[in-house]
Amino acid sequence: MSESRPIRDAVETVIFGTETRGGNLFDVALLITILASVTVVMLDSMDVYHAVYGDLFRTLEIGFTLVFTVEYLVRLWCLRNPMAYAISFWGVIDLLAILPTFLTLFVSEASSLIVIRVLRVLRVFRILHLFELHEEYIEIIGLMRATARSIMVFFSIVIVTVVVFGCLLYVIDGPEHGFVSIPMSIYWAVVTITTVGYGDVVPGTPMGRFVASIGILIGYSILAVPTAIVTSKLWERLGSRRVAQTLAWNCPVCAGADHATDAQHCKHCGADLEVPDELREQKPQLP
Repeated sequence: MSESRPIRDAVETVIFGTETRGGNLFDVALLITILASVTVVMLDSMDVYHAVYGDLFRTLEIGFTLVFTVEYLVRLWCLRNPMAYAISFWGVIDLLAILPTFLTLFVSEASSLIVIRVLRVLRVFRILHLFELHEEYIEIIGLMRATARSIMVFFSIVIVTVVVFGCLLYVIDGPEHGFVSIPMSIYWAVVTITTVGYGDVVPGTPMGRFVASIGILIGYSILAVPTAIVTSKLWERLGSRRVAQTLAWNCPVCAGADHATDAQHCKHCGADLEVPDELREQKPQLP
């Protein structure tokens, strides 16, 4: 076991190292494979192409699935704690990206699950560092977490508002104008307050139109609230952000980056980073 560890460390550096030459080549190849696989899935969903190239698409899909299966198993093999990766968000996504194809080989009824293969496109987020966008991705996720409580309060206000307006239109206009039930009326309120306006259900009385107008004005007002919350938090972060040295290494569990040079654990999920010593000794990158 100890004799194979250097080999596993070398493979781990290629898969999870963000600034090594081997890591960049691996990520580019993975990106191309992911995009090609998703393109095949999309084309196969179109009858005009499926009728002509269905067999080719099926063969390509099996090939892509084998490639992703090998990659998934190699990730598990090279990590010191493979279970942490297997039950992580990205580990589950990797598994779901390959599982449907294998299921259809044994259970024909599972063909409806084949659309889950499109989840492969989510894996692109793991290699955003190729375009120098990974830090921005992590920043946005951090903002969403920091503003989650405020957004939930706002969302609860929106729920109360649509319920109130839905009930009002149910009482004012009633079934003769399409408001056949309170859930249907709430659906109308959601469409109205968000200013989508499908037009499948509309108020037919003067009082109903007046209430709808009030709802539209309120909708314009409340939709700006989450934008203001996130923008305010973003300015706070930008104002307090300092230039810091970071490791060129992705967390093997959550794919998070921007770790301190002496970090032993991921600051995003707490998993062991398992950074090779030679990468810690290199000159760290600046954000």
